Amino acid sequence: MVGVRDLDPSASPLDYYGYELRRLREAAGLKQAQLGDVIYCTGSLIGQVETTKRVPTRDFSERVDAALGTDGHFSRLVGLVLRSVLPTWFQAYAEMEARAAYISTFQAQLVYGLLQTEDYARAVLGVPTGGDLEANVAARMERQRILDREIPPLMWVVLSEAVLHQEIGGREVMRNQLAHLLALRSREWVQVQILPFQAGAHVGLDGSFTLLRFDGDPDIVYTEDFVQGHMTANPQALREGSLRYDHLQAAALSLEDSAALIARVMEERYGHQPAPDGRELA
Repeated sequence: MVGVRDLDPSASPLDYYGYELRRLREAAGLKQAQLGDVIYCTGSLIGQVETTKRVPTRDFSERVDAALGTDGHFSRLVGLVLRSVLPTWFQAYAEMEARAAYISTFQAQLVYGLLQTEDYARAVLGVPTGGDLEANVAARMERQRILDREIPPLMWVVLSEAVLHQEIGGREVMRNQLAHLLALRSREWVQVQILPFQAGAHVGLDGSFTLLRFDGDPDIVYTEDFVQGHMTANPQALREGSLRYDHLQAAALSLEDSAALIARVMEERYGHQPAPDGRELA
C-alpha cells in the first residue's frame, strides 16, 4: 500500500494533491478523522485521498479549502487532478475543448458530454469495465465548467433523434436528461437541434464528430472510434467536416421544433404512465 511519505508530489497532479492535503492538514493540527468531521466525511476517505486511492471531487476540494483556510488552493488543483483522470488519448482534446471559442458537434448515439446530466454520464461511463467510475463521472462534470465561464464557448449541437429514444440509465434518468436539454434553452450560447428520423439517409451516417474553432489558432475536427479519438487541423478534413455539419444543420428541425420534439419524447416515452391498477409508474 502506498503511504503518504512514499508519494512523489511531482509524479502526477493526484500525487501532488495527496501530498498537499496531508501537509496542510497536519499544519492545521488535525488528524484525518478530525478533518473528516469538519467536512462531513470519514477519516478513511481523507486517508484514501492522501494516498491517491480515491480521486477528490470539486465539492470535496471546496470543503477542504473552507476547513483549512487554504484560499482556494485545492479548488484550483482539483481541475488538474480531474483532467489527469481522463484517458490519456482524450486529454489533449479536453484541453483544446476548454480553449475553444466555438464548438459545433453532431452526435449520433449519445448526448454530447458537455450537456450530460451526472446520472446520464454515470450510466454511460458505467458500461465499460474497469476504472474508477465516480472519478470518471467527476472528470466529465469538470469538463462542463467551461459552460459557466464569464465568456463561455458558443455551442451548437445537432443530435440524432435516436439519442432521445436510446434509453440510458432508465426512464427517470432519461426524463431528467431531456429536461436538462430543454432547460439549456435559457443559455443563449447553447443551441440544440434534433435531426429527425424522417431526414432519412444523411451525411452523418459515418458517425459523430466535433468541430472546434479558436480565436487565433487553427480549427480542429475531432472524431472517435472504439479505441481512441483523432484530432486534425488538416484543411481538407476541416472543409469536409464543416460541409457535413452545414448539411446536418440544414436537415435538422428548427430550434423551436427540436425543443417540441424533445418535450414530446420526454412525456410520451419517459413520462409518468398509469399502471393497470390506475396508479402511476415513475
